[in-house]
Amino acid sequence: MHVRIKGLNWTNKRLADGRVVRHYYAYRGGPRLPGKPGSQEFMDAYNEAIKARIKAAPGTLQHLFDAYQRSSEWDRLGERTRLDYAKLFRVLEPLFGDFPVTALDDRRTRGLMLAERDRLAKGKSGRQADYAFTVLARALAWAKGRGLIETNPLTAIGRIYRASRADKVWTPDDEARFMAAAPEHLHLVFLLAVWTGQRQGDLLRLTWPQYDGAVIRLKQGKTGVRVVVPVGAPLKAALDARRDGQKLGRILLTSAGTPWTAGGFQASWRKAVQRAGVTGLTFHDLRGTAVHRLALAGATEAEIATLTGHSMQQVRSVLDASYLHRDPKLAESAVRKRERHEAETKAESTATNEGEKPESGTGFQTGHQTGAIRLRKGKQKTQ
Repeated sequence: MHVRIKGLNWTNKRLADGRVVRHYYAYRGGPRLPGKPGSQEFMDAYNEAIKARIKAAPGTLQHLFDAYQRSSEWDRLGERTRLDYAKLFRVLEPLFGDFPVTALDDRRTRGLMLAERDRLAKGKSGRQADYAFTVLARALAWAKGRGLIETNPLTAIGRIYRASRADKVWTPDDEARFMAAAPEHLHLVFLLAVWTGQRQGDLLRLTWPQYDGAVIRLKQGKTGVRVVVPVGAPLKAALDARRDGQKLGRILLTSAGTPWTAGGFQASWRKAVQRAGVTGLTFHDLRGTAVHRLALAGATEAEIATLTGHSMQQVRSVLDASYLHRDPKLAESAVRKRERHEAETKAESTATNEGEKPESGTGFQTGHQTGAIRLRKGKQKTQ
């Protein structure tokens, strides 16, 4: 017997061995359901998820949240971004789910919402509070653009969390210490990160068909941006050595030869970094390090953005915080470029001036000489 379950959502996922499996969720943005569809375990989990969900009454923010998660704008978000947003909506729903939409026009609403953000920051973290309210502001902006509300009280609210990692860059010494201390199966992870500038999740999902021996092609999970990354010689050597005839499956594997889970990788990476004595740096900092090293090599902002998938503004921000923040190699490069430019300009100027002088016996006269001769002839006629 087939039973249609209202609101059930699913996604298809390709595994490392090439198989495609279907994951089921209680509703769009809801929790993933265990077991096989129709099984007791599956139905119990589904019923619990539906009970826990706040019933969306018309005219409430919960109703608006649900509408946003059914919209085409939501569908255009990257898969990872949708998952992150869905988690944050589950944080926001108890706070604002029953909040009446009509109250958004009240000038006091902005203060009330920001007070909730402050409480969330104290209970969890400033960064998570900022992220949750960024999602809330985005949903409100979407609703205003569709004419569902008249006022978005969360425009230009700023942030609580001010720290930035744009200036955190792995030095060659950090890299050498990591490579000396880390297990061999993490070496390729490091090289992929520092030569491609891609995010952890995208790298862990890479499969051999995405690498053709010259470039890596991928669609970034967070932004949906498609990038084609030419493979540098050190990375190519490492990839080709690891490939050993493989045509399918994940590129990056654990020491047991199995695909990484996000939690398993983070734990292994943390241990390797601690063993190497590298402090104050994270895996994500390798993305900024790639930008930094490309810039030092003379790559333009547009070239860097094309390779890493950053926006031009993001590239500029990383460069301003990291390498423009006084790297002596760049200062030396700038002086050498100026020396060459001024030497070439001076040489061209000298050649031009020498070309204006008459050569002996040629009868060539400059403008000044011609004028002087005419002046002398005029004086002779007057006499």
